[in-house]
Amino acid sequence: MAPKQRMRVANEKASKNITLRGNVPKSTKNKEDQYPVGPWLLALFLFVVCGSAIFQIIQSIRIA
Repeated sequence: MAPKQRMRVANEKASKNITLRGNVPKSTKNKEDQYPVGPWLLALFLFVVCGSAIFQIIQSIRIA
């Protein structure tokens, strides 16, 4: 984007906030993009935890 166009877009975004009068959102980012942990990392963590729990149960049944 050219500098003038970028400034115009920023001005339009700010002018929309002026009409909200105190109801301006704290962030302009989508809340969907603000995961503290990614879904793949969460799935891997659950797989490791549940898999180790199942393995421990099978091992304790085998010993007894």
